[in-house]
Parts: sequence; structure tokens; C-alpha cells
Amino acid sequence: MAIDFGTLILNETPDAVVLTSTAGEVVCWSNGAQSVFGYTSEQAVGRQLDALIVPAALATDGADVLQQAVSYGIASYESMRQTSDGTLIYIDGSCKVVRNADGEPEYILWSKKDVTALKVLRDAKLVEARYDGILESMPDAIILANAAGRIVLANCHAEELFGYPRHALRGMVLDKLMPQRFRAAHILHRSGFAAQPLARPMGSGRDLFGLRSDGVEFPVEISLSPVTTEEGTLVMSAIRDVSERKRIETALHEKNVELAKAVATKDRFLAGMSHELRTPLNAIIGFTGTMLMKLPGPINDEQSKQLRMVQSSARHLLSLINDLLDLTHIESGRVQLDVEPLRCRALIDEVLTSFKPQARSKGLALEFEPSAEDLLISSDRRAVQQILMNLLHNAIKFTNSGAVLVRMARSLVGERQCATISVSDTGIGIGSEQRGNLFQAFSQLDGNALRQFEGTGLGLHLSRKLASLLHGEILFDSEYGKGSVFTLALPLQE
Repeated sequence: MAIDFGTLILNETPDAVVLTSTAGEVVCWSNGAQSVFGYTSEQAVGRQLDALIVPAALATDGADVLQQAVSYGIASYESMRQTSDGTLIYIDGSCKVVRNADGEPEYILWSKKDVTALKVLRDAKLVEARYDGILESMPDAIILANAAGRIVLANCHAEELFGYPRHALRGMVLDKLMPQRFRAAHILHRSGFAAQPLARPMGSGRDLFGLRSDGVEFPVEISLSPVTTEEGTLVMSAIRDVSERKRIETALHEKNVELAKAVATKDRFLAGMSHELRTPLNAIIGFTGTMLMKLPGPINDEQSKQLRMVQSSARHLLSLINDLLDLTHIESGRVQLDVEPLRCRALIDEVLTSFKPQARSKGLALEFEPSAEDLLISSDRRAVQQILMNLLHNAIKFTNSGAVLVRMARSLVGERQCATISVSDTGIGIGSEQRGNLFQAFSQLDGNALRQFEGTGLGLHLSRKLASLLHGEILFDSEYGKGSVFTLALPLQE
């Protein structure tokens, strides 16, 4: 039986042998071409060769080679091509013009050899000579890949991280180290990086997952750096397993959700209870006031004393409830400020009038020293009054003799022109060791000298919160045994 050696050679050669028209349309597709590129003869014949195997990033590459072949009769090249599943491979190719009887170009005969493994080995020798010892000493998993997405070099940490034996990663397609659902997007990102190879720091970009050899997924952070070699630009990836950090972040998020729910429940409880408590307390205060005015009938001195104690305790409790409710609104961000132009002198006079009886009952002088000009601020009247009332209440409460002085002035605080309202007293003062807790909630200064003064420890804490909402601040200065000065600074209206 006669043997057709030409057909035998065409069918058995491992390289891709392709015959196209001079326009690039596939006429013949060998078994080797199917083995190299993945397309069957039925899938390839009749289609443009470039559309089958030339990557989008190299769209003009095939046409350039074809033009060279038509011009010179033959062409040789080394480039990157794409298989049917999108995998990039390196090709060592040549082509020759086949002419008809009249000497006119009729076909182009292509021979394409897959040299991906040789290219990886060549790249590996280059980077091993330059970086191998350095990469092995680095704490992160390090992988270097070429433009085709093939792993050229991986240090021992990378092999341990992904669960592969020594040197098993070399030549592997980088996409296999990530779950299937991420691979298509990764190819696009890789193409983008190849077009603009800029370093990307660790932790930037999208969330990524690695895939170990046993199929287990794990979250990773990756940094990318271009590495220039004689054979082209490689991409160096530093990879970190962030499973433990993600676990902690998830646990913290769950705890934060639980905490937010608890805070919301607390806010609802305080708001509801504050309303329910204030109603009977206002009734108690009102009825005791009526009885003290002797409208229902005469009362003796002992009864008057006891009623004043009830009234004082009820007012103290109502003040606490009001402070708690205000603090709850601030913490939950539900405070609504009614900002309007305010003249400081009139506002201070109004507050001082309400405190004169309290100061007089303790034998204290309550004085006001205004500035030469009446200062104008843009703020919330109720909030400013509440801050001043808290500061005056503390000044009178902690002063047994002497005076409480309120000063108003225009001052430069930081870099802002502010209206400053200072409340100074000649009271017990504050020691340096106690200043750290001064503005904390439910905190009262410790010491035997202070146990005679009742209070909740909310006044200064609430005042600082309100001042912050008003874009101001509270400053203080004090010397133990000589008195204190608390200053509310609010920005002047421009």
C-alpha cells in the first residue's frame, strides 16, 4: 500500500500547520493546530485566522506578519497568541507565500510552534539570577508572572500558601490560583495592568480570593509591581493570606451590629421612660409649690421644711432626666438645632437673672462684666443657655464664699475670632490629678471635700457635647483651693 507521506507529516507534526488565503481566511487546519489552539478543523476553516488566535491587545500583530509575508515571500516571528479557552501562549512562528502557476500569491502556509514552556524557562533563569535569594528571604508569598499570565518564579512562601510542592507552580497559568468566578475579571485586570504597568500597593483595589491545591478558598491582599527584564516586563505579586483578619473584622462587625441594636433599644427606653417620669415629677413639683404657697390651707414649719425637701429632690431628679434625654438625643444624632443670630449680652442677662436667688441664698456675689461691644453669634439659644446654666450651677454649687464672675469678651481661640463667656468662681478648685475625668459622663471629682455636693456628673459632659455641636469648645483653668474658670468659646457671626 502506498503511503502519502505529505498527509502523514501534516497530520502527525505536533506544531500547528495552517493554510490560509492571502486575506487570512483559514483553508486547512492540521491536527497540530487543533492540539495547540483547541479549535477543531470544522470550527476553524472559513474563519479569519487573526480572529481565532490573535489577542485583542495585539490586534494588528497578525496583519503585520501577513503583510511582511506577502511583501517578502516569507516571515518569521515570535509573539503571543490565544487558545480557544482564552489562555495565552507564546508562539515561535513562520509563514511562506504559496504561489499559483502564474506566480501569483494564492495561499499563506503558517507553521506555529508552542514555546510557552521555553519562554517561562528563559524568563525564570533571568529572574533567578537577579532576585531568587532576595525573594526567598521575603516574608510574603511572592510570584512573578510574564505577560501571558504564566508563573515564572514563586518563592517557598507562595508554594506553601497555595499548597504546591517545590517548583510545581512554574509555568502554571496564574488564573488557576484563584476561584473560577474571578478568572474572567482577572484577565481584564491583567490586560489593563499590561497596558499601564503601575505599582499597586498592598490592600488597594478589589477584594480577592486565592485557591489552594486542595480546592479551599481564602481571602488575600495583593500588591503588584512591574519588573523590567531583557525578555520583557514581568509582574511581581506579593500575596498575603488575610483570613484571620477577615474573621476578626466579621466578628467585630457582628458585635457592632449587636451594639447598635442595644444602643437603639437603650435610646428608645430612655426616651420613653424620660417622658413617663417627667409627667409625675412635674405634678409633684407643682403640687408641693401649691402647698408651700399655702393655697390649700396653712402648714406648720416642719411640714414646710419637708415639702421643700420633696420639691428639691423632685427638681434634682427632673434635671437628671432632662440631662439624660438630651445626652441620648446627642449620642443618637437626633438633636435639631434652631440656629439664629443671638446677642450675647441679653442672653447672659437672662440666664444670670434666674441664678441670682440661688447665689443670694449662699451669700455669694454674682457679677457680670460685659465687653465694650455687644457680640453677635449665630447659634441655638436653648443650647447656649443650657451650657451657661450648667457652668453657673457648678460655680455656685462648689463656692461657699466669695463671688461668681461672668465675663464676656471677643477673643482669638486657635485661628478663629470667638465670643468667649467665662464663668469664674472662688470655690474649691480642681487638682491636676482630677482634670482627666472632668468632662466624662457620670464622673464626679473624688475627695472628701466634694462629698457634700450632690450631682450626677452629666453637666460638664453634656455641655462639652453641646458646645461641639455649636462648633465651639469649652476651656477651663483651675487651681485647687483657689477657684476655677470655665470658658465657652463660640465663633462670631461673620
